[in-house]
Amino acid sequence: MSEQMSAGYSVSDRNQVKRLHDRGFYDHATVHALLDAAMLCHVSYVINGQPFCTPTFFWREGSRLYWHGSSASRMLRNLAHGEPACLTVTHLDSLVLARSGFNHSADYRSVMAFGKAKLVEDPQEKERALVMMVDRLYPQRTAGLRPASAQEIKATSVIAMDIEQASAKIRARGVVDDNEDYDLPIYAERIPVTMVLGEPEPCPRLMSGVQRPATLAGYTVNRSLQDALTEAYINSYVKP
Repeated sequence: MSEQMSAGYSVSDRNQVKRLHDRGFYDHATVHALLDAAMLCHVSYVINGQPFCTPTFFWREGSRLYWHGSSASRMLRNLAHGEPACLTVTHLDSLVLARSGFNHSADYRSVMAFGKAKLVEDPQEKERALVMMVDRLYPQRTAGLRPASAQEIKATSVIAMDIEQASAKIRARGVVDDNEDYDLPIYAERIPVTMVLGEPEPCPRLMSGVQRPATLAGYTVNRSLQDALTEAYINSYVKP
């Protein structure tokens, strides 16, 4: 999050962090960095007065978010024509055990992004988006894959949402107790939480001689997933 933090999203009642204002951030650098370090989001929307929240993979291009799903998906059918939506991501960084139940907490980084979701109908934009659906996570991978069939493309829908407003909320304080509680003989601690990559497990039906491509070098054992995803984003959208 070391980018210039001058540009940001407008703040209104919709996206303003209501409680503990010091945890709220609205600058593009903070919001975008948290989005780019994630691959799983939750999209909230309303159908006939009933709220729904759907987990799905997503990616960012500038201030536009994309996600995909089955063409038969209830979510995608409902969000096809500019319906309001809210997309969220969360990074859990630690468990916090304090000296009182009230002060137990967690360190985390989260984003809420608001906008109007719409179906990507332009064939060229959809084709490009389906490529980036893979290449955003695994740069240059699509070029070495079997081309998508017409049926596969037909069966997949892509949704785009321009971010109208967004906010990030960050807690990074560790154990915080009431002053008088620090003198109590009660154990307290912060337990760091990191999602890390495991040892790759090649498909048992790989043809003889097929090697792991160099473009997957960023996905190494014991590396944090968020670091791998951030590097993949930079390789896909930033590096020339």
